[in-house]
Amino acid sequence: MVFRKLKAEAEIVLRHLEVLKTVMEKQPVGIFKLSDILNMPKHRIRYSLRVLEQSGIIVPTQYGAMVRDEGYDKIEEMKGELKEIKELINNIEELLNKL
Repeated sequence: MVFRKLKAEAEIVLRHLEVLKTVMEKQPVGIFKLSDILNMPKHRIRYSLRVLEQSGIIVPTQYGAMVRDEGYDKIEEMKGELKEIKELINNIEELLNKL
């Protein structure tokens, strides 16, 4: 289907955000604790943490992941990007409804 890849990517982003939210609430927090809290496999937690780290949002410490001071600015940037994505989705929906 046309939207299969978009849906899969959205699900991954949702997982990254769930991990980020938990890191913000429980920091510093490690992979094992996150896995228990979120009931997700460790390899998925590890991947999400890597993506968040590469995005400059979190930093690994000896005690576990923590949000960087600059990470909060990155989160605000993501909110702006989400607004742009919503506009695109609305345009897609409008065109699809015209078919």
